[in-house]
Amino acid sequence: MELKIVTRNFSSKVGSGGFGTVFKGHLIDCTLVAVKKMDGSRQDEKQFRAEISSLGNIHHANLVRLRGFCAGGSRRFLIYDYMPNGSLNSLLFTNNSESKQKVLDWKIRFKIALGTARGLLYLYEECRDCIIHCDVKPENVLFDGNLSPKLADFGLAKLMGRDFSRVLTTTRGTRGYLAPEWISGLPITSKVDVYSFGMTLLEIISGRRNLDLTVQDSRQYYFPAWVATQIYNGNVINIVEEGIAEERDLEEVRTACIVGLLCIEKDEEVRPSMRQVVLMLEGKMQPQIPQIERCALTDKQPGLSNTDNDSER
Repeated sequence: MELKIVTRNFSSKVGSGGFGTVFKGHLIDCTLVAVKKMDGSRQDEKQFRAEISSLGNIHHANLVRLRGFCAGGSRRFLIYDYMPNGSLNSLLFTNNSESKQKVLDWKIRFKIALGTARGLLYLYEECRDCIIHCDVKPENVLFDGNLSPKLADFGLAKLMGRDFSRVLTTTRGTRGYLAPEWISGLPITSKVDVYSFGMTLLEIISGRRNLDLTVQDSRQYYFPAWVATQIYNGNVINIVEEGIAEERDLEEVRTACIVGLLCIEKDEEVRPSMRQVVLMLEGKMQPQIPQIERCALTDKQPGLSNTDNDSER
């Protein structure tokens, strides 16, 4: 009954997907919240428990805050802080290029990349258990009123005790962001999130999907391989999305591109840790450039398969 009042009888829908439906609500003190109404399936029960386990006892500036939950009968609800500026996906891939360039200048893009990386690092190193998000992608990076990034949707997250180095889990998540070892059915580590972050980072820089068969230049179908070529040839300016603010720092762009490519190395042992990613983005550690050539020479579409792995979403 209280959630009906908070959401005005679930009248203000702000999103939906395989996880259920999200509604905007107001608490008694006028605080805005997002109420996720689960559909009641067995898979939703697993995601409900995963979100509570992951977010119940943690707090970080770059993680969405879970304010509470409600369970009664077959009904499941999760209550979060409301994110008024939507998702990275909605801003990055909008058809309104003028609006996008105004909102997502280079400084904001770099802030998004670094904030997301810091949120992931917190999950791996500062929580009681290592939390692997398992679904890092633009749709799951949300923005508060100051356009600060908040990693969200922990419905697929896996908790890994500190005494374990890997965890075995069904291949889930979103095609195009899945690490090769996970697709192969191997036990996973936080390096699967590093891979997904790398793919997302390249999309943040370029403003385009990493796989796009509609582009005129066929060499850019699989964008990461083309990025590697541009880095090798010293053409960083070609990578960043055309039209964003001219004050972009090309050396910062170059570093971000290199970090993105290192993150999507086919061999998980070669990928940097998220701590190393943060240090490289902060300028406190130099990325190892020789590894870039291998990225251009590996499978043209790592992390992709003929099977869409969104079935569990």
